[in-house]
Amino acid sequence: MKELETNNNIFESIKHIDEIGNEFWYARELMKVLEYSSWQKFNTVLNNAEIACKNSNQTIENYFNQMVKMVPIGSNTS
Repeated sequence: MKELETNNNIFESIKHIDEIGNEFWYARELMKVLEYSSWQKFNTVLNNAEIACKNSNQTIENYFNQMVKMVPIGSNTS
């Protein structure tokens, strides 16, 4: 039971809420929490999840939103 509480706390700590109250998570933050070593490996999982969604007659856009998170200029990112 303690492990379940820890997992819930981890996901709650990276949860975001939009202006109308919808909860969402950024894939790159989930990738780290789920301990994927690279974006390419996690992206494969996301692509498979989208296929499963489509195969179960669900609208992909209801569950997956393509979003680009901008980095401020001068943030020393590469």
